[in-house]
Amino acid sequence: MSSIIQDDQVFNNEVSFCRVYSQESKKILEERFLANRISYFVDWQEQSIFQKIFGRGNNKILCTIRINRQDVERARDLVSGLENIKLRDFSDKKKDRNKKK
Repeated sequence: MSSIIQDDQVFNNEVSFCRVYSQESKKILEERFLANRISYFVDWQEQSIFQKIFGRGNNKILCTIRINRQDVERARDLVSGLENIKLRDFSDKKKDRNKKK
């Protein structure tokens, strides 16, 4: 009996969705994703020595939220209106997909 999964298959559909710059926005974003069953991964960025010395405030952070490629459109609707979040631009990817079809 042969296995369905082969060694050379890759199942990584994760994309960098947005960057978050405050604890409050991150908390709201996580609550919305959990309520709408969107799985995510938080990739924390290290602070530079200047950020540590001069401080960015207790509420200031820097992290990247990664989600499944299939959930980008739903997640974009959930994020609208939140402050301190910068969405990644996916418009160039859509144009490339339409050209291939």
